[in-house]
Amino acid sequence: MKKVVMTPNPYRDRNFKYANMAETILKEAGIETRICLAFDVDKSFELPSDVVLHDLTQELSDADLLICFGGDGTILHASKAATRLGVPILGVNIGTMGFMAELESSDLNALRRLATGEYTVEERMMLHVKAEHEGQVVLEEDALNDAVITKGAVARIIQLSVGCDNVEVMSFGGDGVIICTPTGSTAYSMSAGGPIVEPTAQNIIITPICAHDMRTKTVVTSAQHTIGVEIGRIGRKSAFLSVDGGRALRLNTGDKVTISNSSYTTKLVHLSERSFFEIVKNKFK
Repeated sequence: MKKVVMTPNPYRDRNFKYANMAETILKEAGIETRICLAFDVDKSFELPSDVVLHDLTQELSDADLLICFGGDGTILHASKAATRLGVPILGVNIGTMGFMAELESSDLNALRRLATGEYTVEERMMLHVKAEHEGQVVLEEDALNDAVITKGAVARIIQLSVGCDNVEVMSFGGDGVIICTPTGSTAYSMSAGGPIVEPTAQNIIITPICAHDMRTKTVVTSAQHTIGVEIGRIGRKSAFLSVDGGRALRLNTGDKVTISNSSYTTKLVHLSERSFFEIVKNKFK
């Protein structure tokens, strides 16, 4: 491994404390480093004056690894560009749960193993999400975690019809529905009552949110299927689509959202042999 790009979340990694520590360790191991921002910060936020920032897309073009410093949200955001270029990702948790992060902020010395090749790369499936309004595509994006359709802030239910390969699976009124990957099964889906699925599995999980129907339950399909969600009557109410927690797209009655297996996969670097279930156990202690 010759070059590593690092993307600290400046709101969590204050003054780039952990990014600077990692940079020192990697340089001592003979690895070239670059520090980039994965998103724009608020204009009132002061970045450290002694840190030289580089363009993320440009630096990833010849990088061997992207290290993200923050919580799972930071990793999801920063990983988009890396995934499109086939660059593996390693997460350093400076958040709370951090299921996708390989290291805690106290484990940075383990980064020395990158120089000696003591690591493995694990591939995670992604979802391809497409939203249509009156037959026109208004959003097309890939997700590592989930696509979430929810009602607005008004305390009224929305009507949804969910199908698998054009066969209706469920039709209900409720707060919404989550379509997620196994990686995303420990996020919003789990909070809504969905199952925990081993993250290297090839499945699509459909989890209703507060369905006003005792018979509507979570459904798990293979990754080969295509899931379709049609927005039913919502009147003056609102429905929204968010992909991996990104900016919400407003949906109207009759709009369709199609979710299928993406042609992209996210590559995550592991420096240890910890089992996923050991991580789950430790996170929920």
